[in-house]
Amino acid sequence: MADPIGEIIGDYRGFAAMQRDRMAARGIDITDFPLSHLAVRVADWDLYVHQRTLLERHARANREGLWNGRPISLIVLAEPLRVLDGTPITGIELIPPVHQRVYRMGLEHLGVVVGEEFEQFSRVHRAVLTGQQFQAPDIEPVYVLLEDFTHVKFYRRSFFDVVDEEVGGIEGFRHVEDWVPQGLVTATGPNPLPR
Repeated sequence: MADPIGEIIGDYRGFAAMQRDRMAARGIDITDFPLSHLAVRVADWDLYVHQRTLLERHARANREGLWNGRPISLIVLAEPLRVLDGTPITGIELIPPVHQRVYRMGLEHLGVVVGEEFEQFSRVHRAVLTGQQFQAPDIEPVYVLLEDFTHVKFYRRSFFDVVDEEVGGIEGFRHVEDWVPQGLVTATGPNPLPR
C-alpha cells in the first residue's frame, strides 16, 4: 500500500516507534498519551518549499507563520497518520533551514500530549528531561534531547490546538509573503543560509 506522506518525510512510523522505545528505556511510557504532531526539518529553502507543496496535497490546511525570523508551516493533514499501534497524528510542523545551532534534518521531534498532569509529569521525570522551551505563554514543552539530535517534546495541550485557538483557526492555506532567506552570522563570518 502506497504511503505518500512517508515518501515525503520518511519513515514516520519507525521514527515514532524508536522515540517511544527510547522514552521507555528512560522510564517514560508514552503509549497511552495522545500525540500532538511530528516535526520535520529540512536543510535548505528550496526543499522546504518543495516538501510544503507536496504535503499540502494531503492536507486540509496549512498555517505558515514567522518564528525566529523564518517561516514555519503547521500542516493539518486531511487524514491522520497512524503510528504506535493506531495512535493518530494529524499535524506536521515543517521547519526550514536552521537559525542558530545544530539540528537533525528530517524527522526531528515527536510531540506528546501529557494533559493536566503536566507539572506532575515534569517533576516525576525531571532526571531524564533535558530542558523546557518557552515558545509562548501556552506553549512551554519539556523535552528530551537524544544522542542523534532528535527530541521528544511533552506538551500540556496539543501544540496545534493551542496555535489553532490563538490565531483563530488553522484553515485554508496561508504562506508568508515576500520572505527571503537572510544571511546567517557565525563565528567565521556572515554566511548565506543554505539554498
